Amino acid sequence: MNFLLNKNIFINLSLEKYSPKYHPQKSYFNDHLLMDNHLEESYIIAIDAGTQSVRSALFDSGGQIVRIEKLEIEPYYATAPGYAEQDANYLWEQVCIVTRKLMEQIHVPPDRIKGMSITTQRGTVVNVGKDGMPLRPAIIWLDQRKARLEKFPRGFIKRGLQILNLFGSITHAIKDGECNWIRQNEPKIWENTHKFLFLSGFFHYKLSGEYIDSVGNMVGYIPFNYKKQQWCKPGEFNTKLFPVEHEKLPHLVHPGELLGHITRDAATETGLPQGLPIIAAAADKACEVLGSGCITPNIACLSFGTTATVETVHPKYREVIRFFPGYPSALPHHFNTEFMIYRGYWMINWFKNEFGHKEIELSKTTGISPEKQFDEMIKDIPPGSMGLILQPYWSPGVRIPGVEAKGAVIGFGDVHTRAHIYKAILEGLTYSLKQGTIKTEKRTGVKIKKLRVSGGGSQSELAMQLTADIFGLTVEQPHTFETSALGAAINCAVGLGIYPNYEVAIGKMCRVTKTYHPNPQNMAIYDQLYKKVYGRLYRRLKPLYQNIRNIVNYPAIEH
Repeated sequence: MNFLLNKNIFINLSLEKYSPKYHPQKSYFNDHLLMDNHLEESYIIAIDAGTQSVRSALFDSGGQIVRIEKLEIEPYYATAPGYAEQDANYLWEQVCIVTRKLMEQIHVPPDRIKGMSITTQRGTVVNVGKDGMPLRPAIIWLDQRKARLEKFPRGFIKRGLQILNLFGSITHAIKDGECNWIRQNEPKIWENTHKFLFLSGFFHYKLSGEYIDSVGNMVGYIPFNYKKQQWCKPGEFNTKLFPVEHEKLPHLVHPGELLGHITRDAATETGLPQGLPIIAAAADKACEVLGSGCITPNIACLSFGTTATVETVHPKYREVIRFFPGYPSALPHHFNTEFMIYRGYWMINWFKNEFGHKEIELSKTTGISPEKQFDEMIKDIPPGSMGLILQPYWSPGVRIPGVEAKGAVIGFGDVHTRAHIYKAILEGLTYSLKQGTIKTEKRTGVKIKKLRVSGGGSQSELAMQLTADIFGLTVEQPHTFETSALGAAINCAVGLGIYPNYEVAIGKMCRVTKTYHPNPQNMAIYDQLYKKVYGRLYRRLKPLYQNIRNIVNYPAIEH
């Protein structure tokens, strides 16, 4: 039994016992492509369609970005409180804009562009009719609407789940299932739905004309068997949670396998060469891990993005939190463990909007980003922010932390300024990621030896050093900020036969540009603060959070 409850590094060539065993690639490509690499450079197009922006990049076979185009997008709109929707055709149009612009700007012979891959935001769903047109707006992964409980679970199954303390988690998943909400509230839409797709599957259809998707994109409320990495068979547990008819689901292939080719219509819309092979990649987080060079479980990838995560790659299925699935990896037939802080580095934007008006205005005249100004502001604040400790639960979880959880800041004194709050945010986020790493080690039995960091926060040297100090581990910075796009390009390179396997591809396409080592004095302070304060904070505050929720009903108590 496994299901989704949350919506939402560079390789040492001595891989020891963790060296992955690869399955043969299902591809029509011949060995001559690999041989041709010695004569002429090969290029790959990777599209990264995220929540805030869409990027289209041309990579060479060494993992360098030759050209990249980026377009900020409107993430979603809300027609009711808690809703998050967007026109799927609007999102497709943004992809077309960046690909056309990329193709206009590059000066590479078309026959040297060997293929393309696309990675997208996770968990965004699209209902399409028989004509392939969306029947309603896409429901974005940030959406908070809730379905009703129906006939399942009841009777002895309900009682068993209650005994195991899982009933609340199961019902939370059912209520969060977009398919359940649409069936209940828009039955005509569901009846007319020809295919129920993730955004990745919708884009693959627009590019290739086929209803096909990658196993690596299967992260959401769907009847998917995460352990076997395939659609559930009739009667399996997830089919009861998310009863989507099998014929409404797309065909699945593994990362690195052929999805199809750019159609004539797609070529006209995107500017991409007609007939260009489309190779399966994975969801943005999974590609971020691969693009950071992580394919062994003793190297963890930290994502300092809107949602902050710590992930590791395993050849066997593992659950860091019981019944929270190990998601499909961008490395075929492997799994990613994941510990998530839902609001993560979104908190930096929260701080900027609430407390950074001065820096925002100054950036307009100096060109120096508010984030760089914040780093300068806190560079002399000692470890521990003069006793200020922050718990970063600005958005609650399901089980860890519980739905009642709230953010907290303790230890205020008259010495503290907004600068101390900002550093406490960075420290609190890193404490929480360390907590996830410790849970990962306990559940997998593998000691994490080093960290790779990606995402927007990785551009801050101060944040990187602070991470090394709090974790007490070496932290490595990838050679590119665009690790999700690079991960998709690696999938493409192996699938095309440019490289024979992922070990070789990562060795050629991934590099470390900077390494941060723990400062022993700072590490000692952070270790004590984590063990004696942060590690005990949630457990001590949980009863108070529950009282707050009971009194003010936020987050709303569901009956």
